[in-house]
Amino acid sequence: MSNEVRHDELEAALQRCGSSWDAAQSHGMLASRLATGGADAGLEWLHEVLAETDGNNVLATECRGLLDALYQSTYRALSERLSDFALLLPEDDESPARRATALAHWCEGFLHGLVSKQHAEALKERLAAEPLSDIIKDLLQMTRASFDEDEDVEESEAAYSELVEYARVAAQLAYEELADLRDTHRESEPNLH
Repeated sequence: MSNEVRHDELEAALQRCGSSWDAAQSHGMLASRLATGGADAGLEWLHEVLAETDGNNVLATECRGLLDALYQSTYRALSERLSDFALLLPEDDESPARRATALAHWCEGFLHGLVSKQHAEALKERLAAEPLSDIIKDLLQMTRASFDEDEDVEESEAAYSELVEYARVAAQLAYEELADLRDTHRESEPNLH
């Protein structure tokens, strides 16, 4: 993704500015909010991620800049149907347990973004129907992702990769499935300001 934000960079910035959200959760929620609300959902997402922070603090300003870059690249990847859409997760050299936890948090954020807002009846019906209902059930299961130290490392890595790919495709599919419900005439250049 262009304007790429690294997981650890955003994670540290969110902690420093006092947000209760972590990087993976924030990105998961962003992906689902874009699916349900399009470009206009970004500002609300930003306010939710930074809700407990002091907006005048220089650390919140740094965090806002990273979140804006994440928003821009995620919106472009989803709206332009780019194959480089990727979940914001720790790098592969991080511990398997940390990566599994981050994947679970990404799924939590995605589900939170889908169901935490007041939705129109048409969206509720769409979320209750296949394939979105299946995606919701699967991602709910993935919120319990963990790493079993007794498992073969190679098998665990393969399983983790499959789950990441499933969540990535699920986010893209949700964006596509909800396209007709988004107010597309208002989806101009994304802007968080």
